[in-house]
Amino acid sequence: MQIGAVAVNSKLALAPMAGVCDLAFRTVCRSFGAGLTYTEMVSAKALVYQDGKTRSLLRLGEDEHPAAAQIFGSDEACMGEAAAIAREISGCDIIDINMGCPVGKIVKSGDGSALMLDPDKAMRIIEAVRRSVSCPVTVKIRKGWDKGKVNAVEFAKMAEETGVAAVAVHGRTRVQMYAGTADWDIIREVKRQLSIPVLANGDVFTPEDAVRILSYTGADMAMIGRGAFGNPWIFSRAQALLEGKPLPPPPTPAQRVDTAVAQFQLAEKVKGEKIACLEARKHFAWYLKGMRNAGQYRERITKIETMADIYKLAEAIKTELR
Repeated sequence: MQIGAVAVNSKLALAPMAGVCDLAFRTVCRSFGAGLTYTEMVSAKALVYQDGKTRSLLRLGEDEHPAAAQIFGSDEACMGEAAAIAREISGCDIIDINMGCPVGKIVKSGDGSALMLDPDKAMRIIEAVRRSVSCPVTVKIRKGWDKGKVNAVEFAKMAEETGVAAVAVHGRTRVQMYAGTADWDIIREVKRQLSIPVLANGDVFTPEDAVRILSYTGADMAMIGRGAFGNPWIFSRAQALLEGKPLPPPPTPAQRVDTAVAQFQLAEKVKGEKIACLEARKHFAWYLKGMRNAGQYRERITKIETMADIYKLAEAIKTELR
């Protein structure tokens, strides 16, 4: 598949998720077969004002290509400038515009999915970003604002006409947030109406879901979000099914723990021990979800402060579950 001039040799993408898709997590997911990754969404204003923390979110791995840098904002000039900065800092292959984030503090500023309420402004933002970068520009949207304002098809068609190279569609409205069921019918209709690649997002929690969403919608890629939490194996297992191979077995408890530790070690190198350990608390809980005695480990996870704590807990879990 081509997104503009960028070749993507996979049907599986890791969705951009704030507070989750840092360099360490993306690296682990790519090692298990995620073919396209996105940075966490970054504020256009923060980039233009040269915020150091925001700029650090754009760091890509050595071999992290193809990859997209995702920016959000609603000021046309600022978005154009931020796109150029993001491209320069990251060396990304694609600039993605977030027009789907449903979080209150984002939409209150007119950003994210609020832009679906003002398609004309959204198109001007796309134009500004396209003028500022030489790489393909894509957009991520939702089904619409609420059940009375479902405009994904019309919005996506306008975006294609404005020059985006691909559209990712989450099959929920902004009002739904992440509740209820994702509407794969709307994604299928968007795909039918567009000639550019479409990425299908929403309710892909198992390898089988990835196969089903691609088959049902006709989309070019399955974009996996929450289904990858503590579960990077979803990519390799889904890829096997897409290739007509038997479903590989799920990871053993020891494999889960070892992969989690490897991720935290990567995070330590990038962010330092303190931040890496604080963020490890939620990721470690995800990695252990569904495992025997997971509940009793959760309290110990919340007290992690050092890498030594992580190593000690990891060995205890592997010993107890051996």
